[in-house]
Amino acid sequence: MGTFNPPKKNVVLVVEDEPLLLMAAVDLVEEAGFEAVEARNADEAIEILLAREDIRIVFTDIDMPGSMDGMKLAAMVRDRWPPVEIIIVSGHRKVSDDDLPARSVFFSKPYDVDRVTAQLHAMAA
Repeated sequence: MGTFNPPKKNVVLVVEDEPLLLMAAVDLVEEAGFEAVEARNADEAIEILLAREDIRIVFTDIDMPGSMDGMKLAAMVRDRWPPVEIIIVSGHRKVSDDDLPARSVFFSKPYDVDRVTAQLHAMAA
């Protein structure tokens, strides 16, 4: 008998500077059946994207310290890593579809876990 290799999980890069919100988002991603990779700001996220080729989805907060916010990060991801899907969240800002990069989705915090989970599965399909 050969060894059983479980299918590789889709990898989601979670970008959030607030530790409790980061933990909650990582839990959501893992409970949805994905592997979560954490970044605390956009600069860390870009380092991870440069180092790894298995990131399928970026899940980012808009409001973060550092050289760029989540909207700028999303625009850069769309430009440099076109296949990567993007989920953008914010508790402070409302974002219209016109302001979002192509193939990205916005959720207001506190977000509905079931809706975000369904969105992750749709993006990974």
